[in-house]
Amino acid sequence: MTFETDYSVTLKISDRSAVDHTLEAVVQDLSARANTPRSRIAVRCSGPSIFTVSVRV
Repeated sequence: MTFETDYSVTLKISDRSAVDHTLEAVVQDLSARANTPRSRIAVRCSGPSIFTVSVRV
């Protein structure tokens, strides 16, 4: 997992069975670090098995 900034994370999840759980954990962590509600967190598929999770402005 790569933390690019306090407001964005890009990660590769190669195990398809772990996608939901992993993204849920990353959303929770980013929401807490950015001190923002989870509803302001966006998840984008930015490549094969690559996801970018960021705070929406």
